[in-house]
Amino acid sequence: MEQRSVDGHGGRRGALRPEVVEDFRRRLKYFFMNPCEKHRARGHKPWKLVLQILKIGIITAQLVTFGLSNEMMVTFKEESLLTFRHVFLKGYQGHRPGGYALYTKAEVYDHIGHVVHRFIHLRNLAVGNLAYASVDGKLAPLSVCQELYRNGTVDPGNDTFDIDPLIDEECVSFYPAQQLDDDGRAPHANFSLDFQRLVSVNVYLSLKTINLQTVRRHELPDCYDFHVKIAFDNRAHSGRIQVRVENDVRMYECRNWNVEGAPGNNDFLLLTLDSVVILACFLSLLLCTRSVVHGIQLQFEFNIFFHAYYNKVVSRSDRMEFVSGWYLLVVVSDTLTIAGSALKIGIQTKYLTNYDVCSILLGTATMLVWVGVIRYLGFFKKYNILILTLRAAFPSVIRFSCCAAMIYLGYCFCGWIVLGPHHDKFRTLDKATECLFLLINGDDIYGTFQKMRHGGQMVWLFSRLYLYSFISLFSYMVFSLFIALITDTYETIKHHQQDRAPVSQLQAFVAGCRDLPQSGRYHTAEEPADCCLSSCCCFG
Repeated sequence: MEQRSVDGHGGRRGALRPEVVEDFRRRLKYFFMNPCEKHRARGHKPWKLVLQILKIGIITAQLVTFGLSNEMMVTFKEESLLTFRHVFLKGYQGHRPGGYALYTKAEVYDHIGHVVHRFIHLRNLAVGNLAYASVDGKLAPLSVCQELYRNGTVDPGNDTFDIDPLIDEECVSFYPAQQLDDDGRAPHANFSLDFQRLVSVNVYLSLKTINLQTVRRHELPDCYDFHVKIAFDNRAHSGRIQVRVENDVRMYECRNWNVEGAPGNNDFLLLTLDSVVILACFLSLLLCTRSVVHGIQLQFEFNIFFHAYYNKVVSRSDRMEFVSGWYLLVVVSDTLTIAGSALKIGIQTKYLTNYDVCSILLGTATMLVWVGVIRYLGFFKKYNILILTLRAAFPSVIRFSCCAAMIYLGYCFCGWIVLGPHHDKFRTLDKATECLFLLINGDDIYGTFQKMRHGGQMVWLFSRLYLYSFISLFSYMVFSLFIALITDTYETIKHHQQDRAPVSQLQAFVAGCRDLPQSGRYHTAEEPADCCLSSCCCFG
């Protein structure tokens, strides 16, 4: 027997039994229920919801412990670098970055000799626990290397020069036990600088120390190797040699240690917490991945059913309803957390020292976990409007941002080329982008106008036209249109919520099921094999 009739979807119904259609509607409605409704519908305990809430607590606790440890490590590295600047740079008084520079040949020789002298007498000078590094059982020397053009003569008076741009490097070494002359200069008479061809002078030294402050947090102290580079940069050949100190740090476990009341219990608790986090995230990853797979399977079923029953193709927006973005967010968060926790265990056991990668993984994962809290607020209708607005406005916001970015990049390139030679905030392309972004938010507008150096009447007038047009365009027009775009989406969602009218074919079809969660109609004795997967979704 065959039934065909025209329905509200504008299509002709195919030959399907009404009970099959109603059963499929019920399956779809159950799939889109929240955990509380699923519990009332079938009595399943929301263990997955409990797991996600537990994850928020243990992941946050893990991040806090790692952050405190990371904070001590970063503080120790920064203070050690500051120590090296004060110890090895003559007359250093906390200069701003790029502000420590030399201008005469005598100053260059004097400062290099000062570095060598401080290195040789370091044990008598430094208040920290610093020691010389060793290589093959011998103390590692300090190396002074000058980089210079292979051949070259420069005669500014006659406007002539002859330069071979290939770089050669010449080095001399000074050992800790070595003595200096009475004036503090090195005894190497052959060491001299050819300032005409000089590109840079780099001083390399290696030191060792132990970070004892971790004992206060019941953690084992780490040993550090500092590979310090003091660079005398003459690449500009402008008569100004900029001096900077760079520090490459290697952290590792000390070989022989003894701490009264050794903090092994604290390490065991941290490793246990990391293991619990990995286990919880692994279970969550499996459950949410299975939920995504089940949603995709149900999407295919709905496509086939809709085509057979209504002879229509399901829209892309309806198909995407089956793929929960929140599930994907949890999958990404769990993956990052598992990888970050594994790295943290390696750092805790001193096998790894890459704090930066671990920080990025754990920090991003924790951010995504807390963003996922919005999902819980969505169970309440008054809070759910935020989620619906963000989801509905996101495609339009992306398209709008792409158009605005084209205008923004145009202003960035223009400001960098035209204003860069005359304004510190536009000196480089990244500074120009940062400055314009601050102007959009209304920060330091007056200072940006005032710091424009007078580069001629034409440049000055162009800078005013450039800044006024950018601020007017982005602050008053682009930003206002951006707010209006989101506001319009919010009003549309609010209107649909008040009318309670289905806005899509999928919602209209599911709305045909009038069975309440507590009606008992969802306790089906026999279900399709793939339907039973719905009970394994995250959160119910």
